[in-house]
Amino acid sequence: MRFERLSNIEHPMYDNALELYRISFPSHEQREPISQTQILNDDEYCFSLIYDEGVFVGLILYWDAGSFIYVEHFCILPEMRNKSYGQRALELLGQNNKTVILEIDPPVDALSVHRKGFYERNGFIENPYPHVHPPYHKGNAGHDLVVMSYPAGITQAAYDAFKHYLDHHVMKDVF
Repeated sequence: MRFERLSNIEHPMYDNALELYRISFPSHEQREPISQTQILNDDEYCFSLIYDEGVFVGLILYWDAGSFIYVEHFCILPEMRNKSYGQRALELLGQNNKTVILEIDPPVDALSVHRKGFYERNGFIENPYPHVHPPYHKGNAGHDLVVMSYPAGITQAAYDAFKHYLDHHVMKDVF
């Protein structure tokens, strides 16, 4: 398995990747197309295609903040799910030897409970900090999410650093 960083919209897989992105996340959790295009130039942003033996299986869109990695979006093609690709991609990301932080929907229904279980089986820990992700679209409100981290929980200071990075770097100029 390998990640291939996509750095411009001319990449032959860009449209396929965006289609997977569109079908995998609700519209309020997606960047506007112009925002997605602009951040491709950010050195800390990794729009990574996931390949297994040359076959495209998913996306992992993350930020390398130096002291931690923030996974903004992560998805596997629907027809490739339940084949350990997600687990293997997280293992590959974990080889960076940095804390990995991601957000999930609160576990209130069968799908969100299943998703939380997937991350827990892969070594992620739920953190106790109330968290609202800023909106991706003008006129929208932020939404409550649960912060999970690997390989261990994070301190309040680490959460505060993540939240500052999210608010002032990841979401800068989002609309």
